[in-house]
Amino acid sequence: MHGPLSAAWLLVALCAATGAYCLLRLRSDVEEQRRTAGGEALMGFGMALMAVPAAVLTPPHWAWLLYATVFGAAALRALWASRTGTHHLHHLVGTFAMAYMAVAMAVRPDAHAHHGGAGAPALTGALLLYFTVYVLWSGARLVPAGPVAAAGWGDRPELARACRLSMGIGMLAMLLTM
Repeated sequence: MHGPLSAAWLLVALCAATGAYCLLRLRSDVEEQRRTAGGEALMGFGMALMAVPAAVLTPPHWAWLLYATVFGAAALRALWASRTGTHHLHHLVGTFAMAYMAVAMAVRPDAHAHHGGAGAPALTGALLLYFTVYVLWSGARLVPAGPVAAAGWGDRPELARACRLSMGIGMLAMLLTM
């Protein structure tokens, strides 16, 4: 993650907390919550790892290749799952963006420097546009339409939406610093 150290740590905390909540959702009684929670936990923890400031931890070159492989495989899984539901298309874009950022950092000759300029500007711009629209759309959906029924921590759709919103904001921050 490029940029100010305090902003990077806030992004690490936000993404790690999101990943932790997604792990709680794995215990949900609601099948839809469980189905998406594992992939979202992977995204949250992966984003947290990628956002650790370079001044604290400079990943070796092979780590970026590992990130690219893991998120490339997750993108293929999301592509396969998108046959059954459009929600998986967002997971596909998110995992592709993570793999793209990892590849961009892996192919940089000065990947340890963590300064902007990595990646293809057109693709980065398209991803920025997508996540900006997604953040605005999902933020508008957070407002409840009526009373919220009491449920366990893993069964609260509004918290799952808030987690997806935070990951979208985190993705915007990471793409802006490329």
